[in-house]
Parts: sequence; C-alpha cells; structure tokens
Amino acid sequence: MNTQVTPHHLSNTHLDALEEETIFILREVAAVFERPTLLFSGGKDSLVLLKCAEKAFGAKNVSTGSGGIPYPLLMIDTGHNFHEVTDFRDFRAQELGAELIVRNVEDSMKRGTVRLAHPGESRNVHQSVTLLEAIEEFRFDALIGGARRDEEKARAKERIFSHRDSFGQWQPKAQRPELWTLFNTRLQPGEHFRVFPISNWTELDVWQYIEREKIALPSLYYTHKREVVERKGLLVPVTELTPLKAGETSEQRDVRFRTVGDITCTCPVDSLAATAADIVIETLAADVSERGATRMDDKTSEASMEKRKKDGYF
Repeated sequence: MNTQVTPHHLSNTHLDALEEETIFILREVAAVFERPTLLFSGGKDSLVLLKCAEKAFGAKNVSTGSGGIPYPLLMIDTGHNFHEVTDFRDFRAQELGAELIVRNVEDSMKRGTVRLAHPGESRNVHQSVTLLEAIEEFRFDALIGGARRDEEKARAKERIFSHRDSFGQWQPKAQRPELWTLFNTRLQPGEHFRVFPISNWTELDVWQYIEREKIALPSLYYTHKREVVERKGLLVPVTELTPLKAGETSEQRDVRFRTVGDITCTCPVDSLAATAADIVIETLAADVSERGATRMDDKTSEASMEKRKKDGYF
C-alpha cells in the first residue's frame, strides 16, 4: 500500500489560526505606533507577511489613493542581492501601490560608517549599520519583520514585540512578557520595537500557506540549473562575488534556494521541486533548518546570530 504523503493529505486548517494571529499583530502595530515600517526583501517570508498585510488592511484604491497597507515597506540592500529577488521586490511594491524605501549598505560605506576588513568581505552583517541609520532618518518606532522562531536558536528567544534600546541593541534578558497576547509597547525616547508577526510559523507552515494562497515568488525558490561548488558541506553558487578557489571544480546541478539573501553567504540545496506543493513534501523530510542548510554566515559559531542581533541585526 502506498503511504506517501501528498500536500492534499496534509491538514492546513491550522493556517487559519496562524493567519488570524498575524493579522491581529499587524493591526496592533498600526494602532499603537506612530511611525512603523514593514521590512520587505522580496523573499518568501516577507511575501507571506505582505499577503497577510493585504488581508489585514484591504487593497489600495488606485483612484483615491486610500486604503491599503498603512505603513511603508523598507529594504536594506547590500548591493549583492540576487537581481531576481530585488526585481520581484520592486514589482510587488508597485503592484500594491505601496511606498518602498530602499537604503543601501554602499551609501554607508561612502559615508564611512561601514568599513570592510577587505574588499571580498560579506556585507551581510553590515546591514545593521544601514538599518540603524534608516531608523534614525525616518524615526521609525516599530519595524515589522518576517523572522520565525524555528529558523535559528537566537531567533527562538525573540518575543513577538522585541524591544530594542536607544542603540538599537537587543538584550535577551530584558525582553518583556507576552502573556495572554498582551503586549507592553511603551517606549523611551530613541527606543524602538522589532515586531515579528509570523514568529510562531514554521518553514512548513510558510510553504503550505504559499501553496494555499497561490503566492507568487522569485524564481530562485524553485528548481533551476546553477553552477555550484561544494564547500564546507554547502553548495556555493559560482558568481563574480563567489568565484572558484584554487583547486576547486564546479558542476551544474538542479538546485533551489530555501532562503535568499546576500549572494556572498546564501547557498542553494539540491532539489527538483518545481512547485510549492513539491516543496511542502521536501520540507517534511528536511532534518536541517533552512538557515543551517543554506547560510554561511550562521556557520561561524553557535552564537553568531545572537551577537549580530545584539548589535542591531534584524
């Protein structure tokens, strides 16, 4: 007897509760804070969050300009992002009629607030500086992000409303209780919150939701041919930013990206999954988290993400 699981055999009724919680949080942010923004990279988690925001606030009336998402979208661009993702980011923002603010790490480098140790250093960690500069520029008091607790150990410590001090720093021992879905959103001057409405979702939930809601994604999330090289247990894409090292040999493989970010630290995985339904099945069998399987910057140490978060990272 064939007992193989298919997406149609999986219950997705729990998605209704997750969606309801996310919509409640998005509306809470709009009601409580004066200058919130939604972090939008064009990646799958931010697209799920954007879909929930559409449901929370309705579509924008093109003729009157009223309605729609009541806060701008914000992207911190390293300049080394996959063009498929940034192109899709721009397309979705324009499609929604949403205000899109893009701030670039390269501009921080020109100002001298970001200095690379060497030209080939990944800019990913330096996004924190550019983000804090954007917060100061626009005086944002709440930044909504698509991080989830199942992604990484440090993120599992996050509250939904994660308090940041006047330096933009996260103090895990100073987080506020969130009993009975009651949120303490009081702020002192210069402080802000990072808000994570899909904290309680898992990677599987995200893909089930994408499949159910027919959410369009950048093509990188689905199987495609790519030149890669195996390095430290990861498949590193061969690009101008990540060239072959001496003695290495590349090969063409069928891959997809489980998460997307800076080219210099984001790796694909072997996959023939061409649809969201296919990826749901693959995710059921995965025994490594998406960041653990695809992010070089999380391989440096067990505490690498926690240290970055304390320095102001997403």
